[in-house]
Amino acid sequence: MAPGGTALDRLERAYGRLLDALALAGAALILAMTLMICGDVLLRNVRIVPGVASLEWSTEISEAMLYMVTMLTAPWLLRRGQHIRVDIVLRAVPAGLGWVFEWTADVLGCACCLTMAYFGARAAYASHASGAMSIKTLVTPEWWLLSLLPLAFLALSLEMAFRLRRLHLGPREPRDDAVSTG
Repeated sequence: MAPGGTALDRLERAYGRLLDALALAGAALILAMTLMICGDVLLRNVRIVPGVASLEWSTEISEAMLYMVTMLTAPWLLRRGQHIRVDIVLRAVPAGLGWVFEWTADVLGCACCLTMAYFGARAAYASHASGAMSIKTLVTPEWWLLSLLPLAFLALSLEMAFRLRRLHLGPREPRDDAVSTG
């Protein structure tokens, strides 16, 4: 085998670095959101800038940021095994059957993520084609936020495929990531 592993190994490592970068972007958004909310509260309570009593748009931007953080970090959390996982059955059945359950759950998860990506892309395209706007404090094209959904679910689908590969190459037993019992 070549140094650095197979092409799939290298692709998976590069994908992991991309997910790390997306998670870092999510963390930066949380920091920005925190600073924005603190600034809004400060401006509502202390008249620092004449004529400015708050950041009227901060609630709307925070809502968008929360959504963006979720979309950016979900694939990273899945990769790290830090998603919600109920593994009581996996630990109660024989290891081989637990492995089959893992495989089944990942195949179903991948299918669900691909379905969400497809319908998310259709919704974003329809919103773009119709020129739909989100009209609140700010007026923005609706598709801007909708476009993140199919991208995030495509990333989740790819991670599910990598999980299936790791499951195939590993021992025939349930994964140890995010295990709640020893």
